[in-house]
Amino acid sequence: MEDCFRNNQGLCFLLFLCITDVLCVTIHYSVPEEKKTGSLVANVLKDLKLGVGELSARRAQLVSKSSKQYFNLDTHSGNLLISDKIDRETLCGQTEPCLLVSQIVLQNPLKIYSVEMKIEDVNDNAPKFFKNVFQFEIPEIVPTNTRFPLESARDEDLGKNSIQNYTLSPSEHFRLAVESNSDGSKYVALILEKALDREKESHLVLTLTAVDGGVPQRTGTIQINVNVLDINDNFPEFTQSEYKAILKENCPIDTLVSRVEARDLDFGSNAHITYSFYQIPEQIHSLFHLNEVTGEITVLGEIDYEKETNYEMTIKATDGGGLSGHCKVLVEIEDLNDNAPEVSIVSINSPLPENSPLETLVVLFSVEDQDSGDNGKALCSVDMNLPFALKVTTNSFYQLLIQNPLDREKVAEYNVTITAMDRGSPRLTSTRIIHVQISDVNDNPPVFEKFMFEMQIQENNIPGLLIGSIKAVDLDTEQNAKLTYSLLPGNVSGGHMASYVSINSETGNMYALRSLDYEKINDFKVTVKATDSGSPPLSSDVVVHVIITDENDNAPFFLYPLQNSTSPCNELLPKMAEAGYLITKVVAVDGDSGQNSWLSYELLKATDPGLFSIGAQNGEVKTRRPLTERDTNKQRLVIAVRDNGVPPQTSTAMLNILLVDGFSDPYLKVVNVRQQDPEDEGTLTMYLVICLASVSFVFLLCIVSFVGIKMCKKDHGSSFIVAPPHFPPAIPENCTDSQSGSLSRNYQYDVCLTNGSLSSEFRFLRPLIPVYSVADPNIAVNHNSSSVSQDHPECLDDNKAGEQGQASLSEDAAPRSGGPSCTVNQAIGANVNSGQNDWLSYQ
Repeated sequence: MEDCFRNNQGLCFLLFLCITDVLCVTIHYSVPEEKKTGSLVANVLKDLKLGVGELSARRAQLVSKSSKQYFNLDTHSGNLLISDKIDRETLCGQTEPCLLVSQIVLQNPLKIYSVEMKIEDVNDNAPKFFKNVFQFEIPEIVPTNTRFPLESARDEDLGKNSIQNYTLSPSEHFRLAVESNSDGSKYVALILEKALDREKESHLVLTLTAVDGGVPQRTGTIQINVNVLDINDNFPEFTQSEYKAILKENCPIDTLVSRVEARDLDFGSNAHITYSFYQIPEQIHSLFHLNEVTGEITVLGEIDYEKETNYEMTIKATDGGGLSGHCKVLVEIEDLNDNAPEVSIVSINSPLPENSPLETLVVLFSVEDQDSGDNGKALCSVDMNLPFALKVTTNSFYQLLIQNPLDREKVAEYNVTITAMDRGSPRLTSTRIIHVQISDVNDNPPVFEKFMFEMQIQENNIPGLLIGSIKAVDLDTEQNAKLTYSLLPGNVSGGHMASYVSINSETGNMYALRSLDYEKINDFKVTVKATDSGSPPLSSDVVVHVIITDENDNAPFFLYPLQNSTSPCNELLPKMAEAGYLITKVVAVDGDSGQNSWLSYELLKATDPGLFSIGAQNGEVKTRRPLTERDTNKQRLVIAVRDNGVPPQTSTAMLNILLVDGFSDPYLKVVNVRQQDPEDEGTLTMYLVICLASVSFVFLLCIVSFVGIKMCKKDHGSSFIVAPPHFPPAIPENCTDSQSGSLSRNYQYDVCLTNGSLSSEFRFLRPLIPVYSVADPNIAVNHNSSSVSQDHPECLDDNKAGEQGQASLSEDAAPRSGGPSCTVNQAIGANVNSGQNDWLSYQ
């Protein structure tokens, strides 16, 4: 134990000599043993010349060289406190001084202070003898002043607390001699002052007391029994006064260490020698065994060089007469490489920010090997594939530093394996795995899943409808990866983007804020911004192309014929037209697109469905067959146009077709034809019958009136007077006259289409050669009536009937020979075909 502490003192001395820029100050303190836990040892701030709080700022740590931590450092106050009860005898035994060496490690910059703590002894142990009784057998012939060495007591304390004196109980034969060794220890011996007489006193009992110098004083006693023997005048003697042996550590039990031999010149029982250990510590008894007969010393327990490098023991040889001799045995322990290096972590910086600069300290650790020589020298290494490197400092301290830049997105954590290998044979290694986590730094902007997003939404959507979702990812973690979506300012068709769409800031869902119309806006682009929550925040933009799909929400619209309440469309068809004659082309458009705008035409209704056809795709209205005399002069077509949407939309238009003899001579005037309600068409036949009856009645009435007038005129004069023909005073402005046509030169006719009328009015005006009246020119002409007289039959129109808008026919009762005549059937037929509002006169 003493040698162990001697080596510790040497180690402390070497540490003291290794003064570098890291370990540059050694602080000495002393503290008594057995002091209570939590007791103050000293305040290191003043000794370290540091300010208050600097220990905490520099992450000060107290690193102990021993396996047990007896002190702790309060980094806030700088107080050095006792953390566990200290027993100096357990730590250092008899070694003086008893030192505990620790280091105070400061970082930023790295600074290491050595702290030597001297443990002061207190008188907490009483002197103790290893035996309860000393047995002496002394021959009676032993001369006076013979010395009988006694086994000294042992006191674990040191200095004045150790054994200071011995006392012996009063005896007339013996006195006590107390002497000091070179190391200051006391040893005692009995000195025979008066010759023994076995016949007077064969047995003596003495009491030996060992007294220390502590306060309070402690003592230890032992009883000495002295048996007086007959004469044995030769002492055993060893062949060597000192035996030396070398023993390897970890050797097996019963390994022979050494063999001692003593000789006695006496005979018989007085020459029989027994061997025994003499005044040795209890540790020797547990490690070595002495054969009392042969004197062989063998290994009994585990020999460990790291615990003790040498052992010293005293061997006693006793003959049968009680005489004894002594020798010393020195055993040197040879070190073996049986201890692997130990890696002790001093500090670790984890988690480590990924943007930490190079040469940043990650781990500070030390490597210790309890072996000696090359067996105790160790080398450390880490994996070369890691972004870390080792840097050796003094006093077996190592720094693990950042060598290459870190990227948490590639590697989020590292398991750093530190391998320590000594230089012994065989080489021993040990590993220590350190878990280093990399903390995230906001160094990655959000990344969208696509370069451009394209979404579709159908027009006429409800406000708040989900258009689609925008997704972006951020390679960072936690708050740095939390994204917020927003819309960048922009315009859509002159309006703000924010009034058309919105985006959920957390999910990235885009919603339409209003109902969209494809016919106004068929697409638009919006820029979405994704921003993370890091510091500083990073963002990315992406363009979202929103396409509005068409819905069949627009009915077809006729461009021709244009449908309105004031201008109905009329087309003229010559009666000589053949089958397939192109009358007109219906044109319609649809505001939708795609198949929703594909239009098809059909003839929904017609006055004569078999007469007309319409192209389903081009809208061309053509005749199916040639016209006949039986075809009505005015045809009405209801044309439907239908788109190709789902469901389809339909519009209708009405087209009036007038059948005429030709386009050369007639006055063609476009008139507004009153649009009849659908329910009026069903009563057309009834109106025609009523009209026919009315015309027949008026015709008969005209015949009767004409006969009566003729008879009255014959009564007043014999001359036939014909008034000059009277024509309507003016032609309506919305009518068009034509003086050239396909009729013969003997006739002219006017066609007048009145506003709101569904019939045409044909008026035969006069012959090209005027007929003058043979009556007296002084006779006044009646302008309220019109009459015609010539070589041909005359058709007279009654004024009153004309003003009432009714058609009337007048015919000369006695037409002149050789001229054409106007029959009743022709007049009726013309009037019926034309309608009630048409006025016809034949000449």
